[in-house]
Amino acid sequence: MAVKRPEIHFESVEELLGVPQMQDGTELVKVRDIFPFKDHPFKVVDDEKMDELVESIRTNGVLTPVLIRPRSEGGYEMVSGHRRLHAAEKAGLEKIPSIIKEMSDDEAVIAMVDSNVQREEILPSERAWSFKMKMDAMKHQGRSDDSASGLEGPKLTVDKIGEESGFKGRQVKRYIRLTELIPSLLDLVDEKKITISMAVDMSYFNEEVQGWLLDYYKSNGKITLKQMAALKELQNLSNITKYTFTATLNGALPEGKGNGRVNLSERKLNKYFPARMTAKERERIIIELLEKWKAEKDNK
Repeated sequence: MAVKRPEIHFESVEELLGVPQMQDGTELVKVRDIFPFKDHPFKVVDDEKMDELVESIRTNGVLTPVLIRPRSEGGYEMVSGHRRLHAAEKAGLEKIPSIIKEMSDDEAVIAMVDSNVQREEILPSERAWSFKMKMDAMKHQGRSDDSASGLEGPKLTVDKIGEESGFKGRQVKRYIRLTELIPSLLDLVDEKKITISMAVDMSYFNEEVQGWLLDYYKSNGKITLKQMAALKELQNLSNITKYTFTATLNGALPEGKGNGRVNLSERKLNKYFPARMTAKERERIIIELLEKWKAEKDNK
């Protein structure tokens, strides 16, 4: 009679790395079956902290399960744990411990925001879009005061969001305003080149004017609060021309000290003139434009 030999068990990558196995509602789900949350506002960056997380997962496994929800088209949508999932992939895991929970779209948005908004380092753009998404979800759920409306959100809604995230309602409104910025200006806020206060002011201008603000910043390296104040004081701002826009910002600059000489580098002039145009031709055109500007200014 043949002796039944014990079945040989080959350890998986997850077992070798110490990933928890089926604990208290936790299931091992294939990494390839998990899809990112739609319009996820939080960035997953391959930086030094990500490297540290990858190394930790290689050593200890994924200690905190991710939160996912089933998708109607198959697989799962990530709700909380995008960084852990990315790190697990980099560490070579095929499966990740997950808590699977049925959630509506609004419930998933709120859970996604609440699980990320308390992180130590959050970019202004991430906070802005997460607050906006949570506000919209709460409005869909009827958790807002319908007597007030608008982009900034009903008062009770923004106050509730602030209370749950450690901010005042007024601060939540200001962050939500940032979602009205064109992406390149919002990037400057993330890079701390434009303050949040100035960015909020910029958010009230239309996309065309915001584009001019971006161009002006790139050409001059900064925009001052005094310049923004002068721009906001303009009448009929919706019909402003780029000429008036530039003249307004330049006019709000402090008068320079010295002999009054103006130096225009060839690099700056090449932006407006053909490279082969002679210096004399450039000077003639500049004088003509200055004469036109002076005449218009004197006639106001």
